[in-house]
Amino acid sequence: MDFWQRYRAIDARDPRFDGQFYTAVRTTGIYCRPSCPARTPKAGNVTFYETSAAAHDAGYRACKRCLPEAVPGTPAWNVRSDIAGRAMRLINDGVINREGVAGLAARLGYSARQLNRILSHELGAGPLSLARASRAQTARTLLVSTPMKAADIAFAAGFSSVRQFNETIAEVFAMTPSELRATARRAPAPRTAAASTALALNLPYRAPFDPGVFDFLAVRAIPGIEEGTSTSYARTLRLAHGDARFRVDYDPAAPGHPLRLSIGAVDLRDLASLLSRVRRLLDLDADPVAIDAALAGDPRLAASVAAVPGMRMPGAVDPQELLIRAMIGQQITVAAARTALTELSACGSDNMVPADGLHRLFPTPAQIAESGHQLLRGPRRRIDSIRGAAAAMAGGTLDFGYGDDLAGLEAKLLPLAGVGPWTVGYLAMRVIGAPDVFLANDAAVRNGIRALGPGPGAVNFRDAAGTPPAPASPEAVPAALSPGSLSPGPFSPDFREVSPWRSYATMHLWRAAAATQAAARSRIPATKKVTT
Repeated sequence: MDFWQRYRAIDARDPRFDGQFYTAVRTTGIYCRPSCPARTPKAGNVTFYETSAAAHDAGYRACKRCLPEAVPGTPAWNVRSDIAGRAMRLINDGVINREGVAGLAARLGYSARQLNRILSHELGAGPLSLARASRAQTARTLLVSTPMKAADIAFAAGFSSVRQFNETIAEVFAMTPSELRATARRAPAPRTAAASTALALNLPYRAPFDPGVFDFLAVRAIPGIEEGTSTSYARTLRLAHGDARFRVDYDPAAPGHPLRLSIGAVDLRDLASLLSRVRRLLDLDADPVAIDAALAGDPRLAASVAAVPGMRMPGAVDPQELLIRAMIGQQITVAAARTALTELSACGSDNMVPADGLHRLFPTPAQIAESGHQLLRGPRRRIDSIRGAAAAMAGGTLDFGYGDDLAGLEAKLLPLAGVGPWTVGYLAMRVIGAPDVFLANDAAVRNGIRALGPGPGAVNFRDAAGTPPAPASPEAVPAALSPGSLSPGPFSPDFREVSPWRSYATMHLWRAAAATQAAARSRIPATKKVTT
């Protein structure tokens, strides 16, 4: 967006752009979110910043009226696969809090000095300033949403001392922590002995929100580790400093349709990382209006988008776990994969904070490498591939995560036995939130295309000679990774017209395939069991 596009957005007070950029006003020394209800400033007094950290560094403080830190995150960090986008994903996951700037730079393959120069040029602030802004945002969320003590909040948000916490809150918000907490509109909650580890808060997101992401997670939930319904999801999780347990509930009948996160247990040092991963899991920083507008331009998807606005792309709370789940789930049904993963979970360890039927942790790569052969079923070659990948992750020779891009994932994962382009594309969608992956060789995607039909004005996926393309082989490279030649006609079979949102097109196709399969099952008449 250029200056005048952004200025028109703030003049319209459009909440869709909250979190995507920040508006600083020179005459007041304040920065706001685009939807701030204050009078629109003169264009000559306005400066736009990509991040709140850049506004902090320029000497501005947050608006007390609109609280620009209380917004969903920036969707650009998933769309962008450059160093800035990769760095922001890692900063939000708490890498600087755990490993410092040197650790962040090493993960990205740069020196700390080079990384500081790149981020300052691209985002207007260096890594320390960006991490400081992330801490301030986490601290504000905890102050207004929980009864936690201020000292506990300071360390949970990543500050090294209470003094640093107080100074940052005063500088960013021009309020003390107590004054900031007093701005919250909530009923007081009783303090408990577990207030430092058990808490609940609302998760902001951009409307509309389709709760179908809960169905996606629920049908794949592993008993004892996960539990899901059409409006909730809960699981255990292993984080850097200890075990955690959380639950997210969606209430479509409540005003504002809140998403409520209940954290049953977590080490305070892992709290910022947990919040970031839950947001990634539910794709809460997406811009659904922009995505739906692009997808609706394809006649094959228009009806699905109209029926299901705001579809989200499920993320991953543990990249290593997702690789194992993807390898086990290749070329078998979701139900069969869940059964296999349930059997494999027996080699995992007990959760140190069990409750509500969640008492296990997903096995570590080391546990799978050591004991997986006793629990995995299927061809020996497939079992060896899974154990080989687990051993590589356990030994440190395979290291990937939120800071990678698509090319990096390909380079790291494709050399592994049992990993093909489908696996890389699937992990790119769910680990790094890559928005433009199209799994052309996925059976459910092809079934979804058939279920939705060609749409008015489409060419029925035929080539220039009028011949339908042959079914893709399992070894073929997905169009997202290696563009193919099936592109004649107004609507290509790889949906490139809706780029860069083909990952979301994939989600619509999966939904259509699942609905068609469910309808087919409902039409099968019940048969009487015959005993002989």
